[in-house]
Amino acid sequence: MSLTLGRDVLLFFENRDRDTFVRGDRNLRRRLRKTVELFRPNRQRVSGFEMSFKLLRLALARAGQRVHVNDFALARRNPEFPIGLCGHDHILEHRTLRNPAVLGPGIMDHPLQFPDLFDDPRNASYIVLCEWMRDLYARWYDRDRLFLWFGGINVADWPQGRTERDIDVLVYDKIRWNRETLVPTFREPVLDELRRRGLNFQIVSYGKYTLGAYKKLLARSRSMLFLCEHETQGMAYQEALASNVPVLAWDQGFWLDPNRSKWEPDPVPATSVPYFSDACGERFTGLDDFPATLERFLAKMPAYAPRRWVDSHLSPVTSGELYLRAYYSAAAHATPRSLERDRQQG
Repeated sequence: MSLTLGRDVLLFFENRDRDTFVRGDRNLRRRLRKTVELFRPNRQRVSGFEMSFKLLRLALARAGQRVHVNDFALARRNPEFPIGLCGHDHILEHRTLRNPAVLGPGIMDHPLQFPDLFDDPRNASYIVLCEWMRDLYARWYDRDRLFLWFGGINVADWPQGRTERDIDVLVYDKIRWNRETLVPTFREPVLDELRRRGLNFQIVSYGKYTLGAYKKLLARSRSMLFLCEHETQGMAYQEALASNVPVLAWDQGFWLDPNRSKWEPDPVPATSVPYFSDACGERFTGLDDFPATLERFLAKMPAYAPRRWVDSHLSPVTSGELYLRAYYSAAAHATPRSLERDRQQG
């Protein structure tokens, strides 16, 4: 097959499984896990890595690209053509392809997992999902090799729902760490404030719902209270915005991953809503400013326009354009200039 830059994209994806006993046994475990999940209907069945990769493929298709997935033979026949490596870090293990590469989304949590990443001449650039992540990675890598990308949200997939909604506040609980302390000392006082104001609310817990059930809840909800320490993208709150549900977000301001201390001795700035504006809702930092922020949020509800903001800033078209910018940069990393000519002509 003949490949043309500007029309073709070669992607390689590895999920969290890796081979353990024999080559390829990760695929068997993956199929078995999906079979088991059929009997757990209230659980999400797609990992964050899978969802990012799915959204990347959709965005590139929207951009008019032919996307080839895990086609090693095709890549070997075209060793100067760029490739994208996505998913878990073991995709870099036993790598034999000579092609210049865009790395990500995925791969690592911190640059010190791969401090010599760009010593490999095949590695042209790395995908970061938000600005706070780019700021962190730029401490270790050349900022010019860090390309911003997000998974696009198609508002057509998220209907605006009913005119009359019976849930005042949909509470999205994604508190991941130190829950034994934060649930009684933070979440419950926040919920008490909702009760004090007579607001009807329902709680949805991260990882314990299906996509269909979540859409139905959003269709019934007037607003969302998003409780999460930090996000690199935050698909759940963005899906709420796409459903025209304004968001009140807990945004405590720092990267709280328990692994942080292995790499960073000092606090790292972070946010729970990396893609957000005044059109989307409000943020609060903790219990002290929650009542006043909630008051402001409720008063401004008619003025928010989250669905329109998502359509303008987080569309699949923009997502595809961002990735292609990194992909064409990797093409320029290759030796022949014919690839760049193909892109310009394509």
